[in-house]
Amino acid sequence: MKRKICIVTGSRAEFGQLSVLLDEIIAQPDMQAMLIVTGSHLAPSFGSTRSEIVASGYTIDAEVEMLLASDTASGMSKSIGLGIIGFTDALEHLKPDIVVVLGDRFEIFAATTAAISLGVPVAHLHGGEVSEGLVDEFFRHAITKLSQLHFVAAEPYRQRVVQMGEHPSRVFLVGALGADAILRTSLLDRASFEIAMDFRLRDRLILVTYHPETATGADARVAITELVAALESFDDASIIVTGVNADAGHDVIQNMLRAFAERHAGRVLMRNSLGHRLYISAMALADVVVGNSSSGIIEAPVLRVPTVNIGDRQRGRLRTASIIDCPAERLAISSAISRALVPTFRTQFPENLHPYGSGDACRNIVNELRKVKLSDLRMKAFYNL
Repeated sequence: MKRKICIVTGSRAEFGQLSVLLDEIIAQPDMQAMLIVTGSHLAPSFGSTRSEIVASGYTIDAEVEMLLASDTASGMSKSIGLGIIGFTDALEHLKPDIVVVLGDRFEIFAATTAAISLGVPVAHLHGGEVSEGLVDEFFRHAITKLSQLHFVAAEPYRQRVVQMGEHPSRVFLVGALGADAILRTSLLDRASFEIAMDFRLRDRLILVTYHPETATGADARVAITELVAALESFDDASIIVTGVNADAGHDVIQNMLRAFAERHAGRVLMRNSLGHRLYISAMALADVVVGNSSSGIIEAPVLRVPTVNIGDRQRGRLRTASIIDCPAERLAISSAISRALVPTFRTQFPENLHPYGSGDACRNIVNELRKVKLSDLRMKAFYNL
């Protein structure tokens, strides 16, 4: 009988990574892949990226509507409750053997809570990481304690998961799926990218992705005002801005960035969602990635593209020589961008720049999902150091 592996996805960025794992599972004759779609995938205001999943040829086995039309912490909390109800129904219907989740989002916390309540084992990807500027920091470690299997991206993260009481035999250092996704993606060249985007690139390209800081109390309006002021000084560059995620406080960021793009139509382009291939292609073509997304910390170094990381959203994650940290202040941001644009900045990168594996995370994860005895996952003991 085929082992039923159910992947849960709640955002466009996450699915760009999970899609390569889904492909690997689909290719296994002894496994049956299942896919549950939730969160911003189903929301028109975030690009309705469910359609991109379907257009890519994937079968969606269940959809869990859980996002309220709200931009508040209260709305997020109520969405978690709706998500637990929805995932309970979906999982009872699908009856998977293992649920696979990635990261630290509140949608994933809801899915994990439902799974573990139903006695379905959970395999967690990218545990042990730290992003101190986000409420996701709490969700990530809670998901770790609710999960039986752990696939981590780097050695410090493996040590941290074990430190949390998880048995070393269930914590696997596999690398980051983002590295797999980049290496398995056929990237567009500059000309093809311009045609696909209907956007002519100038000599320099700045890729911007900025999300709310949900744990620091930072004023999003002030931060975006500073970011936009800094970007205004690079009027010789094309700027592509990607949409904001579903965290509380997203509306003000989305509206201000959209107004910036409208003021500079033809030079600045904003899209709610680029999709995985276009986003990674844009990153590969970019002279610098600017903002506070984890993609600037994990994926950009794989492509050896400089990152200007703003504020505290990603504080605590591993850093590489390609990342320049700065506060959300216009002079600091513009100075960091100018430094990243100096041609010699890239020449200083070591040959092995990123610490996230060699692109074989998918195979390693599938091998462990195949080998594990489901009966061994019914209970777990706290591992004392």
